[in-house]
Amino acid sequence: MNNEISNDRKKFLKDKKIYKFKVVFTQIFIVLFFIVLWEVLARLEIINPFITSMPSRILDTLCNFSSNNLLLHIGVTCFETIIGFLLGTLIGTLIATLLWWSKFASRVSEPFLIILHALPKVALGPIIIVWAGAGTPAIIVMALAISIIVTILEMLNGFNNTDKNLLKMAQTFGASKWQIFSKIIFPSNIKTLISAMKVNIGLSLVGVISGEFLVSKAGLGYLIVYGGQVFKLDLVMTSVIILGFAAAILYYSVELLEKLINKFILHSN
Repeated sequence: MNNEISNDRKKFLKDKKIYKFKVVFTQIFIVLFFIVLWEVLARLEIINPFITSMPSRILDTLCNFSSNNLLLHIGVTCFETIIGFLLGTLIGTLIATLLWWSKFASRVSEPFLIILHALPKVALGPIIIVWAGAGTPAIIVMALAISIIVTILEMLNGFNNTDKNLLKMAQTFGASKWQIFSKIIFPSNIKTLISAMKVNIGLSLVGVISGEFLVSKAGLGYLIVYGGQVFKLDLVMTSVIILGFAAAILYYSVELLEKLINKFILHSN
């Protein structure tokens, strides 16, 4: 019986590995096929290589990163994104906690949160620049403005939908509001926080790039605007591709954090 279970488990794990390999192989094949197709169409001038650039030119731009200060621009954008992301997550979670604590404040702020969530944050760009000043502070505030409302709404919704039976049981045993929050509400919404962080990392990057479009002397958003203005479209396409890689790395960093938290919770239990 144990051998049968062991063999079934081995087969399950083997099938799972094969499935993962197929997924990764297919993803790599799609990327390589797109790159080759893009290069061929550009060389045959079926598509205009001046407008769309081509992989070989983008590779040349990457190889000459020192002449374009690519590392500096990548570092600036990533720094601004991470700061905006962390501030948006921390402040948003704190505000959501305060709104959960006071039902009156939650009801009063509800329509304002909905309006702010629906409002295009780019429209606030000129105002943010005037308030925070041109440069990095304005860009970070832009990223913060985009991510903070999502965090507040996600976390507050999670807090309000925590298992009511657990809350009633804690109240029956005379638990204080702080004990209920620290022992039940917040631990029950770790997954909600991680989910909000996954959304926020992308939104923060969008906010940073939007800010760099408006006012910046460095960053990938600045490079995209500069490349478009002087018709260096190879630089524009390279910056866009780097942005894609940066977004993926930041997202998977949050996923790695999620796995570490899950392992910690598992070992704690």
